Amino acid sequence: MTAEKQVAVVTGAGSGIGKAAALALLASGWQVVLAGRRLQALQEVIALSEAPARALAVPTDVTQEASVVALFAAVVQKFGRVDLLFNNAGTSAPPGVLLEDLTLAQWQAVVDVNLTGMFLCLRQAFRVMKVQTPMGGRIINNGSISATTPRPNSVAYTATKHAVTGLTKTASLDGRKYNIAVGQIDIGNAATDMTQRMRAGILQANGSVAVEPVMNVDIVGQSIVYMASLPLQANVMFHTVMATQMPFAGRG
Repeated sequence: MTAEKQVAVVTGAGSGIGKAAALALLASGWQVVLAGRRLQALQEVIALSEAPARALAVPTDVTQEASVVALFAAVVQKFGRVDLLFNNAGTSAPPGVLLEDLTLAQWQAVVDVNLTGMFLCLRQAFRVMKVQTPMGGRIINNGSISATTPRPNSVAYTATKHAVTGLTKTASLDGRKYNIAVGQIDIGNAATDMTQRMRAGILQANGSVAVEPVMNVDIVGQSIVYMASLPLQANVMFHTVMATQMPFAGRG
């Protein structure tokens, strides 16, 4: 199936990594459904693309089961199938909050988006991909390098991102019988609004504050296109893309 006939769903597509991925997929010929809470932001991303006719904006709250079901129903109604889900929507607790000071509401807000929301989208993608013809598709979960190594004061974000790895491994196993390939992209220091504080100086594991290098977010879009371009007989199960000189391998 050529890219021009393939259909991608990108959650959290109104900004940052989701925006970069949606634009990269559109530039590569995909039909792309952009999902996010803010319709105007989604429409602004589509306006930036060179292929607005191949894009569809669907306001979606991934924490709400009915909203996720409605998203995939809209995709199937418009394009007939789902070939790719970039399961990207995510959030974090307010920066600088100590573990012992994190409120239950702050914890739950991160779990609702990063874990429950990702599960709901994953599950609905399975439901669509297993019955379409040809059967199957690809799911790429956004894990973050925090799925491997934490930053200080990040218990909710890090715990949910570690859990995403469990989702990826289990869904990869459970997807085999449906020809669904499930992988994960772990991103480090892509230049988005969310990483502005890294350029201003961010707390390190040794207690110091240091400016960290970042990379162009478009590189992440290129990575998503690469992972998505593989035939379903092959799967990039874990892909790490990061600013070359950021402190990760030596973090801590």
